[in-house]
Formats: sequence, structure tokens, C-alpha cells
Amino acid sequence: MDATAIKSPDTQAADELAITLEEYAEFLMEIEEQPHWRATADKEMDYADGNQLASDLLQRQRDLGIPPAVEDLVGPALLSIQGYEATIRSDWRVTANGQTGGQDIADALNFKLNEAERHSKADAACSNAFRPQIAVGLGWVEVKRESDPFKYPYRCTAVHRREIDWDFAATEDDLSDARYLRRKRWLVPKRIAMVFPQHKELILSIDRHGPGWWAEQALEAVDGGSSTGLSNAWGEARNRTVQEDRWYNPVSKQVCLVELWYRRWVSVAVITSPDGRVVEYDENNLAHNIAVASGTVKHSMAVVARVRRSYWLGPHLMHDGPTSYTHNHFPYVPFWGFREDSSSVPYGYVRGMIFPQDSLNSGISKLRWGMAVVRTERTKGAVDMTDAQFRRQVGRVDADIVLNAEHMARNGARFDVKRDFQLNAQHFQLIQDSRQAIQRVSAVTSGFMGKEGTARSGLQEQTQVEQSNQSLARMMDNFRAGRSMVGELLLAMIVEDLGDKPQTIIIEGDAVREDREVVINKPEVDELGYAYLSNDLQRTRLQVALEDVPSTKSYRGQQLNAMSEAVKSLPAQYQAAMLPFMVSLMDVPFKKDVVEAIRAAAEQESPEAVEKRIEQAVKDALQKSGVDVKMRELAMKERKSESEIAEIQARAVQIGVQAAYSAMQAGAQVAQMPQIAPIADAVMQGAGYRSPTPGGDDPNFPTVDKAAAMNIRSPYIQGDGAQPGSEQLPPAVQQNTSPAYPPVPQQGGSPMQGIETPATTDNLGA
Repeated sequence: MDATAIKSPDTQAADELAITLEEYAEFLMEIEEQPHWRATADKEMDYADGNQLASDLLQRQRDLGIPPAVEDLVGPALLSIQGYEATIRSDWRVTANGQTGGQDIADALNFKLNEAERHSKADAACSNAFRPQIAVGLGWVEVKRESDPFKYPYRCTAVHRREIDWDFAATEDDLSDARYLRRKRWLVPKRIAMVFPQHKELILSIDRHGPGWWAEQALEAVDGGSSTGLSNAWGEARNRTVQEDRWYNPVSKQVCLVELWYRRWVSVAVITSPDGRVVEYDENNLAHNIAVASGTVKHSMAVVARVRRSYWLGPHLMHDGPTSYTHNHFPYVPFWGFREDSSSVPYGYVRGMIFPQDSLNSGISKLRWGMAVVRTERTKGAVDMTDAQFRRQVGRVDADIVLNAEHMARNGARFDVKRDFQLNAQHFQLIQDSRQAIQRVSAVTSGFMGKEGTARSGLQEQTQVEQSNQSLARMMDNFRAGRSMVGELLLAMIVEDLGDKPQTIIIEGDAVREDREVVINKPEVDELGYAYLSNDLQRTRLQVALEDVPSTKSYRGQQLNAMSEAVKSLPAQYQAAMLPFMVSLMDVPFKKDVVEAIRAAAEQESPEAVEKRIEQAVKDALQKSGVDVKMRELAMKERKSESEIAEIQARAVQIGVQAAYSAMQAGAQVAQMPQIAPIADAVMQGAGYRSPTPGGDDPNFPTVDKAAAMNIRSPYIQGDGAQPGSEQLPPAVQQNTSPAYPPVPQQGGSPMQGIETPATTDNLGA
């Protein structure tokens, strides 16, 4: 129960929507007429807990000598389903519902919601509600504010089904159309008096005198010495609208405090903005009036529900007022299993398991009893002991039975002890059928429970597990719907507490992502000078969705194995890039440090890079110091000097080549005309030539054995020889191979022509 935000009657104004005692009594009478399903649910939960033998059954078995036997198969089946829920558990994820610019707000609220999920123990509460959901068809989770200021402000707890009654006429699974919801808790009066100090005198009077406190006190004292609230309570108690045994325990002196949540339907004016946002019209809000007058929004009337809360102590009203939450739901979330079509009574898997479980237990008992029991056939007086003594002795292994010799000597006297084992095989087959029947009705196979089953290969085992998962799909879908609603109620409280004030939320990073800062409700001014809030929390429509990727350790291991296989075939540079993401999937406490170390190692420079970086640093330092200009001048002079040296070298080579060529020309002239040598000496001597001292070296130009070809035919044809006439010989007669046309000289070099010549070589060319 959430007793926060309770106002005293002095500060609480009269409310026309408050519930009356007559209406409360009508709700109680309606609850009394609802189907009585809790007794059956309690029995089913006893079977799930292993309490499967009733007291009267044990007594009858004891009278017949049948040993009690219980082979619990219901409990392990439910535990396997609970383990399946733990392995596929998902995290809540907040998403922006269709508005641009809402992702930052969604990320900030997602961080706050995940924090609330851990500290409010929402996962544990949902898991505790999941067991009665699959067993009897209904579990409850309360999402409330923590009344202790030293604890986390939000709290999620599982509530037993016996404490809550609801409107059976409601058709919605989230009870959004239910008229009322009642929760009962038995508490000591002193604790209740601390929560409702304005009714302290009434509560302590009930503690001292019970529900008949009004008769124990003198009427004069009530009229003259008590408060007005107690006088009203005296009249309510005297009417006895609510039975005493339903709200007072005379043994423990505890009273039943009732928390009643109910809805009132009222007609209100609403306005609809162009983006589809609907808010209730407030006539005192200037912005609403301007929007309606300008036609920017659409004005209409609608019937809406108002959620209210009241506390009752028997017929006495402790508190009544509107809900303290901003959402329009009861703070109790139902986790439905299955529901009957006609009566809407919830039920779970245990309903179908009871008969095969009873059959299994009785079969084992009868089998054990049949193995130990004996059947005797005797005439009366055959033994010298009473019938009770005989029955106790005959079943023992070391039985000692004394027969009556006189009786046995008579004709027709009999005493036979027989053991019948014929039905044992049939009993054993019946037991096996009962074991398999539990798996058939619960849709939980042996492979799903982690035991050896009928599968003979890994594929068959996987197929059976997938079949079990498919049979649990409806139940798991209902569980996800309830868990999502728990997240929505938590998110509503988070948004309410954040309000419209500017706040900075630091989203902590992980091994891969860095920390990020998001500012919500940040005051800003647009270009026209109008003030507005960026990342406005109250105007951003959000929704809670379950994340598709589970967050369990086993799933992270599967993801790590799959990613490892995929990264193996990648190049080395891609493997280095994927390594931080793989480390983030490892379940190590220092994975963030590992990722930072990997990134630091990847950022280390090679020796070449280090040398290049040093050179660049030196250049930068020189440039900053002003030496760079001088260095460029020196570099230009150095390049100029190198060019001049190269020019001098090339000129020296040119002079040497010219001298050699001149020497060769002079030698050729002397060789062709030896007479010019003395003339050249005289000319050089007249010019003042003197022989160098010491003399030069022999250049030793290479010579060839054969002279180069001269007077080559142009164009040159391979194999045709030199140009005719270059060898200073008479032209040769061209050969003509045709017998019909012998060669005829074109010039009269000889008085003879054709065949008149003695040889073919003296013929003239054609």
C-alpha cells in the first residue's frame, strides 16, 4: 500500500466525487458474489509447492496400511518455465513516439528507467508474480512510491492474490475499464494510527475494545468528551454495515485496512492540437483561451475517468481523495495466465496437472503397498492370536505366527499366505503414463527441463525445445504485456519527478560508448524573441517498449561466440576494429579498462611514424623561431651553386670533345695530305705555340679492324649490297630470267648485241 500524499480532513476540501459508505458496501457485496476461485487456486499452489496429499487422504491410507508417496512433477515443470523466463529477460527501452528531436529525451529517460529498474527491484517483483501467473493464472505487482525517505524513491513489490479483489466486469487486461480494485492488509492498530493521525482516537479505541468499542464507552463520554470524527465513527460502527469478522481479528488484535481504488466518469472539455496532442481544457490558462479563440486547436467534450483512492477500516473512512499519480491506471499491475470464457476466472498450467499428479502418487503408493502386502486365507480359529495381532505379524518379513493345532487338525481347516505380483506390471505402466501425461498437459518436455528425454540427436532435442517455446508463447506474451505496464508506471513517476525544471542527466557509457550529457527542459529563446524549452519533457510523447535483445549472461555468451566466428574471416585491420565490441560482451568486471588498453595500443605509432612526427616537430619549431627563411635562402644558394658546378663540368666535357674532334680532323688531313704537316707546324710556331711541359697523356681512342660502310644504298635493302658505283666498277648487267626476253643493252658499248656477245656480263643493262 502507498500511504503517501494523504491529506488530513482539515486541509482537504469537500469533494463531490468522494465515495460514500453505501457505495463501498455495494462494492463489498458485489465482491462476495464473485466466483469463488481462490480456494481452487490455493489448492493448485499447494500442488506446485509439493503439498499434494490431503489430511483425510493420509488418514485413509494410514487406516489401510498404504504408505504415502509423492513424486512431485508439477514443481519441476514450473521451475523450468521460471528458468526460461530468467534466460530471456529483457531490458526496458524508451522510444520517442513519432516526434522529431525527442531521441535525446528518450535516451535520458531510458537511463533513468534502467536505473529505476535495478533499484526498485522491478525484475524480482515481476519474476515473483510470474510463478502464480503460470501456476494459477494471476499474479500482481504493485508500483508505488517508497514512503521511507532513506530508500530509493520507487518500489515494485509482488502482491499475493488473496489481498486483491477487482471488478470482474472489466474486459481490458490492464483493468483500464475497471470500476474498482480493493486491497486488504491486516495490520496492528498502532501502525495504522501513525499513518492517519487524525483518526488516532478511533483506531486506538478499536485496539482496546474491538469492533464493539462504541458499546463499551458511555454515551455521555462519546457525546461530550470525544472529537467530532469519533462521534461520526460511533454511528457508523453502530450500524454494522460491514461484518466484524471481515475486518477485526480478536486473537491477534489486528484490523484489516482496505485500500480502495475506484474510478469516477466525468464529462470534461478537451482541446486537440494539430499534431494530435490532446489535453484537458483549463479556462484559467491564457494559452488555452488564446488557442481556442484563434481556432488553432479543436475544442470538444469527452467523458473521461478520474482515478481516486480511499482507505477504510471496517465501516470507517480514513481517507478519500484523487490519485497521487499522473497516470490513469491503478498502481497494481495484473499478470494474467489464462481466463475462462464465461466467468473470466483465471487459471494456469497446474489445473491440468492435478489429475495425472494424483494418479502418479496413488499409483506409486499402491505399487509399494502391493509389493509388501500379503493375502491370507484361513478358517476362524486357525491362529492363537487376535485378528489385529495377526494382521500386524503377517505383513512382516520375520513374522512369527502360532497356529492352533486343535483347529488345524479338523477337517476343512485352512491357513494360506499368498503374495500376488500379477498387477505390478500394469501398475508400472500406469505410472509411466501418468508421468508422460504431465508433460503433455503442461507442454514442458524433458529436454526443456534439462533432463534426458526421447530425443536421440541434437536436432531432435532442439526441435522439442522449440515446440515447448511455441506452446509457452501465449503465456510469455501476457507476461511481457504486464512487465511493459510496470515500466510505463515507473516512467510516469520519473517524468512527474523531473517536471519542467532544467536538469542535466549524465548518461553513463560502457566499454564501447563514452559518457554523454543530456540537458532537458533547457530554457532558450528563438529568433523572434519568444522563450521556449528545448528537450521539453512534458511535451514529448514517449512509450516503453521491451528491448529485442535480452541482457542475460548466457545470451551475451552466444553473441560473443557468433561474433567471434564472424570476425575470424575478416582482415586484420577489421579484426582490430571489432575487438572492443567483442570485449564488451565478455562478463569481466574490468572490461572497460581492457577496451581502453586495446585502444591505447592501437593508437601507438610505428618507428617510422615516430621519426616523421619528430621531423615535423623540428620543422614547426624552426618555423616558429624564424630560421625557416634563412634555411630557404641557404637552400636556394646551394641549388644555384650545384647548377653552376654542373654547367662548368658540362662545358669541360664539351671542350674536351671539341678538342678530340679537332685532333681527329687534323690527323685525317695529315694522313690524306702529308705535305700540309710542315706548313701547319710553321703556322703554329709563328703563332707562338709552345709544347706543354709535361706533355699530355695518350687519349688512346679505340680503333676498329674494318672501316665503316660507305656509300650505302638509300633506301637500304637487306642483302642487296652496296650502292651501284660505289665500288668504282662498271655497272653490272641486270639479270633477266625470262627465256622469252633476253637482256638487250640500251647503249651501244659493243658492236655486238644479245647473243652475239661472248659472255652475259658484257651485256648492257636493260
